[in-house]
Amino acid sequence: MAGGGFVTTGEVKNYSGRMTMFVLFTCFVAATGGLILGYDIGISGGVTSMDPFLKKFFPSVYNKMQRDKDSGNHMQRYLTLRLHELFITIGILAANLVNYGTAKIKGGWGWRVSLALAAVPAAIITIGSLFLPDTPNSLIERGRPDQAHAMLKRIRGADDVKEEFQDLIDASEASKKVENPWRNIVRRKYRPQLVMALAIPFFQQLTGINVIMFYAPVLFKTIGFGSNASLMSAVITGVVNVVATFVSIFTVDRYGRRFLFLEGGIQMFISQVLIGILLGVKFGLSGTGHLSKGYADLVVFFICVYVAAFAWSWGPLGWLVPSEIFPLEIRSAGQSINVSTNLLFTFAIAQAFLAMLCHLKFGLFFFFAGWVFVMTTFIYFFLPETKNVPIEEMALVWRKHWFWRRILPHDDDAAFEMASNGQGKAV
Repeated sequence: MAGGGFVTTGEVKNYSGRMTMFVLFTCFVAATGGLILGYDIGISGGVTSMDPFLKKFFPSVYNKMQRDKDSGNHMQRYLTLRLHELFITIGILAANLVNYGTAKIKGGWGWRVSLALAAVPAAIITIGSLFLPDTPNSLIERGRPDQAHAMLKRIRGADDVKEEFQDLIDASEASKKVENPWRNIVRRKYRPQLVMALAIPFFQQLTGINVIMFYAPVLFKTIGFGSNASLMSAVITGVVNVVATFVSIFTVDRYGRRFLFLEGGIQMFISQVLIGILLGVKFGLSGTGHLSKGYADLVVFFICVYVAAFAWSWGPLGWLVPSEIFPLEIRSAGQSINVSTNLLFTFAIAQAFLAMLCHLKFGLFFFFAGWVFVMTTFIYFFLPETKNVPIEEMALVWRKHWFWRRILPHDDDAAFEMASNGQGKAV
C-alpha cells in the first residue's frame, strides 16, 4: 500500500524507574536552547517594524515607508524534544509580548530593551548548566562505570538499574567500533535515513512558518494593520502557536507521526491558499489596497489556522522523527545533518523573504502552499509510521515499506527474516 509503514511486534524494554525532578530539570535546561531560538525569531520582526529602529539602522527603508503611507500599503522522544519545540513557541510568544510593550516606550529606545532581554534565556541555560552533572553515557565513555551506575540510579529514581546499565555498557562498546559515521551514513543500507535527514528539515522551513514568525509584525503592518494592531496580531499567532504545540505533545503517541504530518499538511495548504486568495482580491498585482476590520480579522484567523497546523505537525515532528530513526552507528552524523540542514534553510528563507514578498506579493502564500502540497505527498508515500518502534527494530520498518525495500541491499535478508519471525534482532 502506498506510503504504508509496518510496525513489528518485538520486545520493547521497559526499564524500572520513574520520572524524577532531576530528569525534568535536565530536560528543562536542555530545552531552554529552544527558548533562545524562539525569542530570537520572534524579536526580529517586531524590532524591524519599530520606526526608531528603522530610522537609526535603515533610514532609506523608513523614508520609503513614510512615502508609501499616502499611496497605500505594500504586502510584505521525548521530553527534551517536545519541550524544545514548546520552548521555541514560548520564546516567540514572549518576544511578541515584549515587542508590543516596548513599542509604546517614549523616546524611541524600546527596541534596545527588546534586544537586551534576549540575555534572559541565555542566562537561564548558562546558570542551569552549572548544576547539570555528567550523563551515565559520558561517564562510561571516560572509564568511570561506578559513577555512571550511581548517576543512572539517580536519574531513574530506582535502585534496580542493572539491565539498563548493562545495555549502556554494550552500546558504548558498539559505538567504539564505529570508525566513521559520516562514511557509514552514505551507504545504501542507510539511504532512507539519509533522505529523511535532508528532506524533513528542508521541507519544515518551506512550510513558510519562519516567514510568519520572523516577520509577523511587518507582514501584518503591510497588509493594512496599524503598528500596534500588527504587534497585537503577532501576539495572537504566538498564543495559538503555544497552545497548538500542546496538542502535539498529547496526541503524537496516540495517533502517530504520519497522521499529524498529513492532517497538518492539508490544513496548512488550505489555509495558505485562502490567505493568498483573500489578499489577492484586496491588493491585486499592484500590491496596494486597504483592509476593513472584518476582512483583516479574517486574514488573521486563517493565519492562526495555519500556525496551529504547523505547531502540532511539522513543528515538533520535524525534530522528533529524525531523532528516532537513526541507528547508533550513524546517529551523530544523522543528527548533525538534520540540524545543519534546518538552520541553513532557516537562514536562506529569512534572507529571501522580503525580496520574495516584493516580487510575489500575495503569490508568496501560493508559493509556500505549493511546497506544502509537495511535502505532504512526500510524507504519504515515503515515510512509514515510527510510533512505538524500538530503535533496534527500526530497520524492519524500512524493509517492510513498499518503496524503501526496493532500495535497500539484500545482503542482510537472512537477519531480516529472523527478526520478522521474532528469532532475533535486526542489524
